[in-house]
Amino acid sequence: MFCRTSPGSTSPARRQNKEKEIKETKITINCVTFPVPMSTPEQQLLKPNEWSYCDYFWADKRDPQGATVSGFEVLLQKQLKGKQMQKEMAEFIRERIKIEEEYAKNLSKLSMFPMAAQEEGTLGEAWAQVKKSLADEAEVHLKFSSKLQSEVEKPFLTFRGDNFKKDMKKYDHHIADLRKQLVSRYAAVEKARKALADRQKDLEVKTQQLEIKLSNKTEEDIKKARRKSTQAGDDLMRCVDLYNQAQSKWFEEMVTTSLELERLEVERVEMIQQHLRQYTTLRHETDMFNQSTLEPVDQLLQSVDPAKDRELWVKEHKTGDLRPVDMDI
Repeated sequence: MFCRTSPGSTSPARRQNKEKEIKETKITINCVTFPVPMSTPEQQLLKPNEWSYCDYFWADKRDPQGATVSGFEVLLQKQLKGKQMQKEMAEFIRERIKIEEEYAKNLSKLSMFPMAAQEEGTLGEAWAQVKKSLADEAEVHLKFSSKLQSEVEKPFLTFRGDNFKKDMKKYDHHIADLRKQLVSRYAAVEKARKALADRQKDLEVKTQQLEIKLSNKTEEDIKKARRKSTQAGDDLMRCVDLYNQAQSKWFEEMVTTSLELERLEVERVEMIQQHLRQYTTLRHETDMFNQSTLEPVDQLLQSVDPAKDRELWVKEHKTGDLRPVDMDI
């Protein structure tokens, strides 16, 4: 991806031409070297058609406050935000559990109210079943809340515990150290580049002075200046090579680590998906069980028979079946 230059004994003029060529096709931003857009063939993505982290977070950006944020920091912030979202989901489920528990408590309490307890006959049986169904429904909601706690809330809370943030800090420090080394190598390149320019300028001045005999500089002085210029050029090439090595190392670690963060995010999303599916399954089961608590009520309501109730009531409470007749004179 990045071009590496090897040290050698290239002449100053050739070095200048080579540097000019490099400058035309490459640009360094925040100590990272990129190809200039439109100057080189389009780079192939490392993981085409996957929108992978390793292909889209190489440049730095500005945050809303204007501070520089590296692409890797953006990836880390995504991980930490995901951890926070997971925590908030657990808190949401906890609130749902509280509602279910309170609802079950109120249903159970209501089922024990003695209202209309003296209703008789088939209607009385149906009414008693209505009250019993509340107690049954309360039990269903208690079980639902218990399963929510163990099968949804707890996994959300325990997935990636306290060590997760420590792991993220390790990644952060590792990549940051490599980036600092790259900055240091770049500073060395710039220092060597300036030293070469100074040596080349000194050589040019001494050469001109000798040619127009404005000084007593001997040809030996010129050779000495040329040797220093050559040495400065070699130093620059060495610094460039060290810079490229540092950039290559940073590049490799960025790819490896960003792919690991990508894997972690996929794992997080799949975990949440799995347990939210379990939530919907439990919810459907609750509806099903609630429905089953009403089935006896439905059956008894269908059996309510005013005639039967009248028969039962009359048999129990009758005072006599002889009817009054007219009195004879």
